Amino acid sequence: MLIVALLFASPFYILVAMSLKPSSEVFTTSPLAPPIDPDFSNFVTVFGADAGGAGIGTALISSIVITVISVVLLIVIGSLCAYALARRPGRMSNALYLLFVIGIIVPFQLSIIPLYVAFRPLGLIGTYLGMIILWIGVLMPLVVFLYTGFVRSLPKDYEEAARIDGAGVFRTYRSIVFPLLRPVTGTVAILAGLFIWNDFFVSLIFLGGSTVQTLPVAIYGFVGEYVSQWNYVFAAVIIAILPIAIFFIIAQRQFIKGFAGGIKS
Repeated sequence: MLIVALLFASPFYILVAMSLKPSSEVFTTSPLAPPIDPDFSNFVTVFGADAGGAGIGTALISSIVITVISVVLLIVIGSLCAYALARRPGRMSNALYLLFVIGIIVPFQLSIIPLYVAFRPLGLIGTYLGMIILWIGVLMPLVVFLYTGFVRSLPKDYEEAARIDGAGVFRTYRSIVFPLLRPVTGTVAILAGLFIWNDFFVSLIFLGGSTVQTLPVAIYGFVGEYVSQWNYVFAAVIIAILPIAIFFIIAQRQFIKGFAGGIKS
């Protein structure tokens, strides 16, 4: 198991080693060799470098803003919708739930051109608001599916007790139900966050050429400009990986609990 772990970790070692090498060592030493004279200024250079209309630092901020706001809204809206679908059974609820399931099955790439045509006259191309609305629409079916399965597995005793004490629907949801959704909320946050953070195709179409670019798009332009300076390219990749990797490490336990709970239900 240790040998397998080392094999999986070797690409990350090469990534870090190459990002710390000065330009003079990139082509004169082996990629497996550690840097003789580590150069941390590569990250400073990359952070302020321009990449096809947006610097890496600016792109990092754009990725954080789009990802965080989209994930928060997906959690709030998706959990409320799932709570209503799970606790109010009937034909309408079943039909809506089926509609969300179909939204998971149908490839969202089929709607890229109609969405672009619709967003352009509204001024939503190359903006934070446009990307946030887009990701909420794309990922809402998956979020509702995960939350609905989890809510159906929760006992109704606490909710009934809260209503006897005079709590309304929203008070019951906020004080009783939502805290119980912590495991699946971690799952939703990680899945949606990883998908939005790592996306290249959609971001290239809706943000390409603008000053509001996410990291994958900015790094794409950065690689074209610094194609022979691999230490800068690898440093840019580390900047893109580090925030989402830290988030995944912190939330991975909730991810496993929520995913297992959603499948069980």
